[in-house]
Amino acid sequence: MAQESPKNSAAEIPVTSNGQLEDSHEHSFNRDLKCSLPVGLGLSETKITSRGFDSAKEGVVEAGQFPSKGSSASPKSSVISPSSAAASRLAGQGCDLIIPTGGRAQQKSGPVLLADEVKNPAMEKLELVRKWSLNTYKCTRQIISEKLGRGSRTVDLELEAQIDILRDNKKKYENILRLAQTLSTQLFQMVHTQRQLGDAFADLSLKSLELHEEFGYNADTQKLLAKNGETLLGAINFFIASVNTLVNKTIEDTLLTVKQYESARIEYDAYRTDLEELNLGPRDANTLPKIEQSQQLFQVHKEKYDKMRNDVSIKLKFLEENKVKVLHNQLVLFHNAIAAYFAGNQKQLEQTLKQFHIKLKTPGADAPSWLEEQ
Repeated sequence: MAQESPKNSAAEIPVTSNGQLEDSHEHSFNRDLKCSLPVGLGLSETKITSRGFDSAKEGVVEAGQFPSKGSSASPKSSVISPSSAAASRLAGQGCDLIIPTGGRAQQKSGPVLLADEVKNPAMEKLELVRKWSLNTYKCTRQIISEKLGRGSRTVDLELEAQIDILRDNKKKYENILRLAQTLSTQLFQMVHTQRQLGDAFADLSLKSLELHEEFGYNADTQKLLAKNGETLLGAINFFIASVNTLVNKTIEDTLLTVKQYESARIEYDAYRTDLEELNLGPRDANTLPKIEQSQQLFQVHKEKYDKMRNDVSIKLKFLEENKVKVLHNQLVLFHNAIAAYFAGNQKQLEQTLKQFHIKLKTPGADAPSWLEEQ
Protein backbone atom coordinates (compact mmCIF):
# COMPACT_ATOMS: atom_id res chain seq x y z
CA MET A 1 0.00 0.00 0.00
CA ALA A 2 1.48 3.30 -1.10
CA GLN A 3 2.51 5.69 1.68
CA GLU A 4 0.31 8.77 1.85
CA SER A 5 1.75 12.25 2.00
CA PRO A 6 1.90 13.66 5.53
CA LYS A 7 0.22 16.80 4.26
CA ASN A 8 -3.02 14.95 3.46
CA SER A 9 -3.04 12.13 5.94
CA ALA A 10 -4.16 12.40 9.56
CA ALA A 11 -1.43 11.73 12.06
CA GLU A 12 -2.72 10.62 15.43
CA ILE A 13 -0.68 11.84 18.37
CA PRO A 14 -0.98 9.57 21.41
CA VAL A 15 -0.81 11.13 24.85
CA THR A 16 0.53 9.21 27.87
CA SER A 17 -1.17 9.13 31.24
CA ASN A 18 1.23 11.63 32.82
CA GLY A 19 0.70 14.26 30.13
CA GLN A 20 3.98 13.72 28.20
CA LEU A 21 3.79 13.67 24.41
CA GLU A 22 5.66 11.17 22.29
CA ASP A 23 6.00 13.58 19.42
CA SER A 24 8.21 16.56 20.35
CA HIS A 25 7.44 18.51 17.16
CA GLU A 26 3.92 19.49 18.18
CA HIS A 27 4.49 19.41 21.92
CA SER A 28 4.33 23.21 22.19
CA PHE A 29 0.92 23.44 20.53
CA ASN A 30 -0.60 20.64 22.63
CA ARG A 31 0.76 22.19 25.84
CA ASP A 32 -0.95 25.50 25.01
CA LEU A 33 -4.13 23.69 24.13
CA LYS A 34 -4.02 21.94 27.50
CA CYS A 35 -4.56 25.25 29.27
CA SER A 36 -7.79 25.82 27.33
CA LEU A 37 -9.43 22.57 28.43
CA PRO A 38 -11.66 22.36 31.51
CA VAL A 39 -10.05 21.57 34.82
CA GLY A 40 -11.83 18.28 35.18
CA LEU A 41 -10.78 17.05 31.73
CA GLY A 42 -7.27 15.53 31.78
CA LEU A 43 -5.03 14.72 28.89
CA SER A 44 -5.52 11.03 29.54
CA GLU A 45 -9.13 11.53 28.53
CA THR A 46 -8.44 13.61 25.44
CA LYS A 47 -7.71 12.59 21.87
CA ILE A 48 -6.09 15.22 19.67
CA THR A 49 -6.06 14.73 15.91
CA SER A 50 -4.13 16.96 13.56
CA ARG A 51 -4.30 17.00 9.79
CA GLY A 52 -1.58 19.56 9.36
CA PHE A 53 -2.27 23.25 9.71
CA ASP A 54 -0.48 24.10 6.53
CA SER A 55 -3.23 22.47 4.49
CA ALA A 56 -6.65 23.80 3.73
CA LYS A 57 -8.24 21.25 6.00
CA GLU A 58 -9.18 22.19 9.50
CA GLY A 59 -7.76 20.66 12.65
CA VAL A 60 -10.21 18.77 14.86
CA VAL A 61 -10.07 18.67 18.63
CA GLU A 62 -12.25 15.99 20.13
CA ALA A 63 -12.74 16.18 23.86
CA GLY A 64 -14.70 13.68 25.86
CA GLN A 65 -14.45 10.78 28.24
CA PHE A 66 -13.39 7.48 26.75
CA PRO A 67 -15.51 4.53 27.70
CA SER A 68 -14.04 2.10 30.14
CA LYS A 69 -13.04 -1.37 29.04
CA GLY A 70 -15.97 -3.56 28.34
CA SER A 71 -18.38 -0.68 27.91
CA SER A 72 -20.29 -0.42 24.66
CA ALA A 73 -21.43 3.15 25.12
CA SER A 74 -20.03 5.59 22.61
CA PRO A 75 -18.05 8.55 24.04
CA LYS A 76 -19.69 11.91 24.26
CA SER A 77 -17.59 14.62 22.72
CA SER A 78 -17.67 18.30 21.97
CA VAL A 79 -15.86 19.28 18.77
CA ILE A 80 -14.10 22.59 18.11
CA SER A 81 -12.93 23.13 14.54
CA PRO A 82 -10.68 26.13 14.30
CA SER A 83 -8.88 27.14 11.15
CA SER A 84 -5.09 27.42 10.95
CA ALA A 85 -5.24 31.12 11.92
CA ALA A 86 -7.50 30.30 14.84
CA ALA A 87 -5.10 27.59 15.93
CA SER A 88 -2.24 30.08 15.92
CA ARG A 89 -4.26 32.46 18.05
CA LEU A 90 -5.21 29.59 20.30
CA ALA A 91 -1.54 28.74 20.88
CA GLY A 92 -0.68 32.41 21.56
CA GLN A 93 -3.54 33.13 23.97
CA GLY A 94 -3.02 30.02 26.12
CA CYS A 95 -5.27 30.05 29.15
CA ASP A 96 -7.36 33.01 27.96
CA LEU A 97 -9.68 30.50 26.27
CA ILE A 98 -12.23 28.95 28.60
CA ILE A 99 -14.16 25.83 27.58
CA PRO A 100 -16.99 25.07 30.00
CA THR A 101 -18.09 21.49 30.33
CA GLY A 102 -20.53 20.56 27.60
CA GLY A 103 -20.51 24.03 26.06
CA ARG A 104 -18.75 26.11 23.48
CA ALA A 105 -15.50 27.97 23.88
CA GLN A 106 -15.80 31.41 25.43
CA GLN A 107 -13.03 33.98 25.48
CA LYS A 108 -12.58 36.30 28.43
CA SER A 109 -12.90 39.96 27.63
CA GLY A 110 -11.35 42.66 29.83
CA PRO A 111 -9.80 42.41 33.30
CA VAL A 112 -11.42 40.38 36.06
CA LEU A 113 -12.78 42.55 38.90
CA LEU A 114 -13.41 41.22 42.37
CA ALA A 115 -16.66 42.31 43.96
CA ASP A 116 -15.35 42.45 47.52
CA GLU A 117 -11.68 43.26 47.56
CA VAL A 118 -9.92 42.55 50.84
CA LYS A 119 -8.33 45.70 52.24
CA ASN A 120 -4.64 45.49 52.92
CA PRO A 121 -3.83 46.43 56.56
CA ALA A 122 -0.45 47.75 55.48
CA MET A 123 -2.08 50.12 52.99
CA GLU A 124 -4.54 51.32 55.64
CA LYS A 125 -1.69 52.07 58.06
CA LEU A 126 0.21 53.83 55.30
CA GLU A 127 -2.84 55.98 54.58
CA LEU A 128 -3.21 56.86 58.27
CA VAL A 129 0.46 57.83 58.45
CA ARG A 130 0.06 59.97 55.34
CA LYS A 131 -2.95 61.81 56.77
CA TRP A 132 -1.20 62.31 60.12
CA SER A 133 1.93 63.66 58.42
CA LEU A 134 -0.09 66.05 56.29
CA ASN A 135 -2.07 67.30 59.30
CA THR A 136 1.11 67.74 61.37
CA TYR A 137 2.76 69.68 58.58
CA LYS A 138 -0.21 72.03 58.23
CA CYS A 139 -0.45 72.64 62.01
CA THR A 140 3.31 73.21 62.34
CA ARG A 141 3.24 75.69 59.48
CA GLN A 142 0.32 77.51 61.12
CA ILE A 143 2.11 77.73 64.49
CA ILE A 144 5.29 79.07 62.89
CA SER A 145 3.29 81.61 60.87
CA GLU A 146 1.54 82.86 64.02
CA LYS A 147 4.82 83.20 65.93
CA LEU A 148 6.40 85.10 63.04
CA GLY A 149 3.37 87.38 62.82
CA ARG A 150 2.49 86.34 59.28
CA GLY A 151 -0.51 84.13 59.89
CA SER A 152 -3.91 85.01 61.33
CA ARG A 153 -5.49 83.20 64.26
CA THR A 154 -9.05 82.87 65.50
CA VAL A 155 -9.53 84.47 68.93
CA ASP A 156 -12.50 84.29 71.29
CA LEU A 157 -11.76 87.27 73.54
CA GLU A 158 -14.14 86.34 76.35
CA LEU A 159 -13.07 82.71 76.47
CA GLU A 160 -9.37 83.56 76.23
CA ALA A 161 -9.71 85.97 79.17
CA GLN A 162 -11.34 83.28 81.31
CA ILE A 163 -8.58 80.81 80.44
CA ASP A 164 -5.88 83.33 81.39
CA ILE A 165 -7.57 83.99 84.74
CA LEU A 166 -7.81 80.26 85.40
CA ARG A 167 -4.10 79.71 84.72
CA ASP A 168 -3.14 82.63 86.93
CA ASN A 169 -5.37 81.37 89.75
CA LYS A 170 -3.87 77.90 89.45
CA LYS A 171 -0.38 79.32 90.08
CA LYS A 172 -1.62 81.22 93.14
CA TYR A 173 -3.43 78.19 94.52
CA GLU A 174 -0.31 76.08 94.03
CA ASN A 175 1.65 78.64 96.05
CA ILE A 176 -0.90 78.50 98.89
CA LEU A 177 -0.73 74.71 98.74
CA ARG A 178 3.07 74.70 99.10
CA LEU A 179 2.96 77.11 102.06
CA ALA A 180 0.25 75.07 103.79
CA GLN A 181 2.29 71.91 103.34
CA THR A 182 5.33 73.67 104.83
CA LEU A 183 3.24 74.81 107.81
CA SER A 184 1.95 71.27 108.29
CA THR A 185 5.48 69.85 108.28
CA GLN A 186 6.73 72.44 110.78
CA LEU A 187 3.70 71.99 113.03
CA PHE A 188 4.17 68.24 113.02
CA GLN A 189 7.78 68.65 114.14
CA MET A 190 6.71 71.09 116.88
CA VAL A 191 3.99 68.75 118.13
CA HIS A 192 6.44 65.89 118.18
CA THR A 193 8.92 68.01 120.17
CA GLN A 194 6.21 69.10 122.64
CA ARG A 195 5.17 65.52 123.20
CA GLN A 196 8.75 64.46 123.92
CA LEU A 197 9.21 67.47 126.21
CA GLY A 198 6.05 66.60 128.15
CA ASP A 199 7.29 63.01 128.65
CA ALA A 200 10.64 64.33 129.92
CA PHE A 201 8.91 66.67 132.43
CA ALA A 202 6.69 63.86 133.65
CA ASP A 203 9.68 61.59 134.20
CA LEU A 204 11.54 64.27 136.19
CA SER A 205 8.40 64.96 138.20
CA LEU A 206 8.52 61.40 139.51
CA LYS A 207 12.23 61.42 140.25
CA SER A 208 12.58 64.95 141.75
CA LEU A 209 10.39 65.13 144.83
CA GLU A 210 11.33 68.71 145.64
CA LEU A 211 10.26 69.85 142.11
CA HIS A 212 7.42 67.40 141.67
CA GLU A 213 4.66 70.00 141.21
CA GLU A 214 6.66 72.30 138.92
CA PHE A 215 7.68 69.49 136.57
CA GLY A 216 4.13 68.18 136.66
CA TYR A 217 2.60 71.52 135.60
CA ASN A 218 4.98 71.80 132.66
CA ALA A 219 4.35 68.20 131.67
CA ASP A 220 0.58 68.77 131.59
CA THR A 221 0.97 72.01 129.63
CA GLN A 222 3.19 70.45 126.95
CA LYS A 223 0.91 67.43 126.59
CA LEU A 224 -2.10 69.72 126.20
CA LEU A 225 -0.30 71.80 123.59
CA ALA A 226 0.70 68.61 121.75
CA LYS A 227 -2.91 67.42 121.80
CA ASN A 228 -4.21 70.74 120.47
CA GLY A 229 -1.43 70.75 117.90
CA GLU A 230 -2.54 67.33 116.63
CA THR A 231 -6.08 68.67 116.32
CA LEU A 232 -4.86 71.71 114.39
CA LEU A 233 -2.65 69.46 112.28
CA GLY A 234 -5.68 67.39 111.31
CA ALA A 235 -7.56 70.52 110.20
CA ILE A 236 -4.61 71.80 108.17
CA ASN A 237 -4.10 68.42 106.47
CA PHE A 238 -7.78 68.34 105.57
CA PHE A 239 -7.44 71.83 104.08
CA ILE A 240 -4.37 70.71 102.09
CA ALA A 241 -6.13 67.61 100.73
CA SER A 242 -9.15 69.61 99.55
CA VAL A 243 -7.08 72.33 97.87
CA ASN A 244 -4.82 69.71 96.30
CA THR A 245 -7.86 67.97 94.78
CA LEU A 246 -9.13 71.29 93.45
CA VAL A 247 -5.79 72.34 91.93
CA ASN A 248 -4.29 69.08 90.65
CA LYS A 249 -7.47 67.28 89.59
CA THR A 250 -10.39 69.61 88.94
CA ILE A 251 -8.47 72.56 87.50
CA GLU A 252 -6.00 70.27 85.73
CA ASP A 253 -8.86 68.41 84.03
CA THR A 254 -10.27 71.72 82.80
CA LEU A 255 -6.85 72.81 81.52
CA LEU A 256 -6.55 69.50 79.65
CA THR A 257 -9.78 70.34 77.84
CA VAL A 258 -8.33 73.80 77.16
CA LYS A 259 -5.28 72.18 75.52
CA GLN A 260 -7.55 70.10 73.30
CA TYR A 261 -9.47 73.25 72.41
CA GLU A 262 -6.25 75.05 71.45
CA SER A 263 -5.16 72.12 69.27
CA ALA A 264 -8.56 72.16 67.54
CA ARG A 265 -8.19 75.92 67.04
CA ILE A 266 -4.77 75.48 65.37
CA GLU A 267 -6.13 72.78 63.03
CA TYR A 268 -9.12 74.95 62.20
CA ASP A 269 -6.92 77.95 61.35
CA ALA A 270 -4.52 75.76 59.33
CA TYR A 271 -7.27 74.36 57.09
CA ARG A 272 -8.92 77.77 56.91
CA THR A 273 -5.67 79.25 55.60
CA ASP A 274 -5.38 76.47 53.02
CA LEU A 275 -8.91 77.08 51.79
CA GLU A 276 -8.31 80.82 51.53
CA GLU A 277 -5.13 80.26 49.49
CA LEU A 278 -6.92 77.90 47.10
CA ASN A 279 -9.81 80.34 46.66
CA LEU A 280 -7.36 83.10 45.73
CA GLY A 281 -5.82 80.94 42.99
CA PRO A 282 -7.20 80.03 39.55
CA ARG A 283 -10.25 77.84 39.20
CA ASP A 284 -9.84 75.10 36.59
CA ALA A 285 -10.40 71.37 36.24
CA ASN A 286 -7.35 70.62 38.38
CA THR A 287 -8.00 73.03 41.25
CA LEU A 288 -11.76 72.58 41.64
CA PRO A 289 -11.49 69.06 43.18
CA LYS A 290 -8.80 70.35 45.56
CA ILE A 291 -11.00 73.27 46.58
CA GLU A 292 -13.95 70.97 47.19
CA GLN A 293 -11.84 68.59 49.28
CA SER A 294 -10.34 71.50 51.24
CA GLN A 295 -13.84 72.85 51.88
CA GLN A 296 -14.94 69.51 53.33
CA LEU A 297 -11.88 69.26 55.61
CA PHE A 298 -12.38 72.85 56.72
CA GLN A 299 -15.99 72.13 57.64
CA VAL A 300 -14.99 69.04 59.66
CA HIS A 301 -12.39 70.96 61.67
CA LYS A 302 -14.75 73.90 62.13
CA GLU A 303 -17.33 71.62 63.75
CA LYS A 304 -14.62 70.13 65.98
CA TYR A 305 -13.45 73.61 66.99
CA ASP A 306 -16.98 74.76 67.83
CA LYS A 307 -17.59 71.63 69.91
CA MET A 308 -14.36 72.06 71.90
CA ARG A 309 -15.08 75.74 72.49
CA ASN A 310 -18.51 74.84 73.87
CA ASP A 311 -16.98 72.14 76.11
CA VAL A 312 -14.44 74.58 77.53
CA SER A 313 -17.13 77.16 78.28
CA ILE A 314 -19.24 74.61 80.17
CA LYS A 315 -16.27 73.27 82.16
CA LEU A 316 -15.14 76.76 83.12
CA LYS A 317 -18.62 77.55 84.40
CA PHE A 318 -18.86 74.39 86.51
CA LEU A 319 -15.30 74.85 87.76
CA GLU A 320 -16.04 78.36 88.98
CA GLU A 321 -19.09 77.18 90.92
CA ASN A 322 -17.22 74.24 92.43
CA LYS A 323 -14.18 76.36 93.29
CA VAL A 324 -16.23 78.95 95.19
CA LYS A 325 -18.05 76.28 97.19
CA VAL A 326 -14.92 74.30 98.09
CA LEU A 327 -12.71 77.26 98.93
CA HIS A 328 -15.41 78.92 101.04
CA ASN A 329 -15.68 75.91 103.34
CA GLN A 330 -11.92 75.29 103.51
CA LEU A 331 -11.07 78.92 104.26
CA VAL A 332 -13.63 79.04 107.10
CA LEU A 333 -12.18 75.80 108.50
CA PHE A 334 -8.59 77.08 108.32
CA HIS A 335 -9.46 80.39 110.00
CA ASN A 336 -11.48 78.88 112.85
CA ALA A 337 -8.91 76.18 113.57
CA ILE A 338 -5.94 78.60 113.66
CA ALA A 339 -7.83 81.14 115.79
CA ALA A 340 -9.00 78.54 118.31
CA TYR A 341 -5.54 76.98 118.61
CA PHE A 342 -3.64 80.19 119.32
CA ALA A 343 -6.41 81.43 121.62
CA GLY A 344 -6.06 78.26 123.64
CA ASN A 345 -9.73 77.44 123.17
CA GLN A 346 -9.65 73.67 123.08
CA LYS A 347 -13.43 73.26 122.94
CA GLN A 348 -13.75 75.63 119.98
CA LEU A 349 -10.98 73.77 118.18
CA GLU A 350 -12.69 70.43 118.66
CA GLN A 351 -16.02 71.94 117.64
CA THR A 352 -14.47 73.15 114.41
CA LEU A 353 -13.35 69.62 113.49
CA LYS A 354 -16.81 68.24 114.28
CA GLN A 355 -18.39 70.92 112.11
CA PHE A 356 -16.41 69.80 109.07
CA HIS A 357 -16.62 66.07 109.96
CA ILE A 358 -12.87 65.66 110.39
CA LYS A 359 -11.70 62.55 112.21
CA LEU A 360 -8.24 62.54 113.75
CA LYS A 361 -6.04 59.52 113.25
CA THR A 362 -4.82 58.07 116.48
CA PRO A 363 -1.37 56.45 116.61
CA GLY A 364 -1.54 52.94 115.19
CA ALA A 365 -4.98 53.49 113.67
CA ASP A 366 -3.71 52.75 110.16
CA ALA A 367 -2.81 49.18 111.08
CA PRO A 368 -5.93 47.04 111.72
CA SER A 369 -6.10 45.06 114.91
CA TRP A 370 -6.01 41.28 115.07
CA LEU A 371 -9.76 41.10 115.69
CA GLU A 372 -10.49 43.37 112.70
CA GLU A 373 -8.39 41.17 110.45
CA GLN A 374 -10.34 38.12 111.58
